[in-house]
Amino acid sequence: MRTNERRDEIMRILVSKRKLTIEELSHTLKVSKITIKRDVAVLVLDYPILQISGKGGGLALPDWYHPHRNILSREQFQTLDEIKGQLSDERKCAVVDGILSEYASNYYRE
Repeated sequence: MRTNERRDEIMRILVSKRKLTIEELSHTLKVSKITIKRDVAVLVLDYPILQISGKGGGLALPDWYHPHRNILSREQFQTLDEIKGQLSDERKCAVVDGILSEYASNYYRE
């Protein structure tokens, strides 16, 4: 696994688990703790990774950080919201509403 692939995997694992130790990452990715620490030193420049020291410490992501959220533009939000208003099938309406809830900023809601 290349360095960038490993760093991407660290972020995928961290986003999924929200909190874990350097040791867990080291074991999962089959690299040394030093390698993980070096990777984290680079990742903290781009991501809000919390480094918690002491017993029970490790790495964590803040509760507010969800990289999969807020990816729809205002225009995309408005278009999907308009389409949702035109749907007569409640199941399809619920699907569109779920997409809007998951991927659109609350800032767009009036």
